[in-house]
Amino acid sequence: MPRQARLDAPDALHHVMVRGLERRTIFRDDTDRADFVARLATLADAGAWTVYAWALLPNHAHLLVRTGHRPLPRSMRSLLTGYAGAFNRRHARVGHLFQNRYKSIVVEEDPYLLELVRYLHLNPIRAKVLPNLRTLDRYPWTGHSALLHTVPRVWQDTPTLLARFGPTLTKARKAYRAFVADGLPQGRRPDLQGGGLLRSQGGWAAVRALRRGRESYRGDERVLGDTAFVQQMQRMMEEQTPHLAGRLPLEALIAGVCRSVGLTPAQLAGGGRSPAAMIARAGIAYLWVEVLGRAGRPLAPHLGVHPAAIPKAAHRGALTASRWRRLLQDLQES
Repeated sequence: MPRQARLDAPDALHHVMVRGLERRTIFRDDTDRADFVARLATLADAGAWTVYAWALLPNHAHLLVRTGHRPLPRSMRSLLTGYAGAFNRRHARVGHLFQNRYKSIVVEEDPYLLELVRYLHLNPIRAKVLPNLRTLDRYPWTGHSALLHTVPRVWQDTPTLLARFGPTLTKARKAYRAFVADGLPQGRRPDLQGGGLLRSQGGWAAVRALRRGRESYRGDERVLGDTAFVQQMQRMMEEQTPHLAGRLPLEALIAGVCRSVGLTPAQLAGGGRSPAAMIARAGIAYLWVEVLGRAGRPLAPHLGVHPAAIPKAAHRGALTASRWRRLLQDLQES
């Protein structure tokens, strides 16, 4: 089955899950865990996202983040690629570390934000990594200890969450801990694993095509929220990229970008390394992969590059995202 487009929009709340290949360990020791957390913190400090909750388990990790000035895929690529390379060098290994793509669920803030914070932070107890809540309170590898200030994390947004629990830090932390303690008997929560829309392969384009009525919205692993939330997210996506649902052919996208930099598609496919060709490849890769949610590998021969170069080109294109989004809008309206 072709992979689905990522659902993302500015200021969207995401529950992200990362797993090791074949359920293998991705955190062997505290050096590994500290490296991953440092990379997570660097992205938070740079404004890539706001971190509310997180938990590191031996073979997987959970994050609850709100996207900032750049798309979630770009931030996750930076986090995971950098960490995997460092992990392989540290442990003298080669090959993939993570299982397929990470899983991300777009989350409706109310009523799910606090439920997910509690659920994520209780993961080490459910997994029997820790014996009880008292040990979790000082455990450095979840965001729970930051909320209690036993392990301060200045990059984690604790004020936003604690403000929901009380008027002072002392009262808020006490109420928060009681809230987490109340969640201990709940065990696993399948209801927090997504389920707002019918699984499809068209991203938000498919959302728009759904019939309105009693059966319009069924389960989709990419969304945790109700119909009103889905419609709100749809509007946000449309404001960011008008007419995103339009099936712009790849040939038309390539021709439009090439025209904007004074090249022909043939020159681009020939593998030229001129500044104009580099700019065009960056713009096409960014729009095709990051904005339209299409697979990058089939794009490579059209750009005259190896498939491994597509993510790097998309990353460069994201640095001038507004230029390419305006061009995309013009192409879709023409």
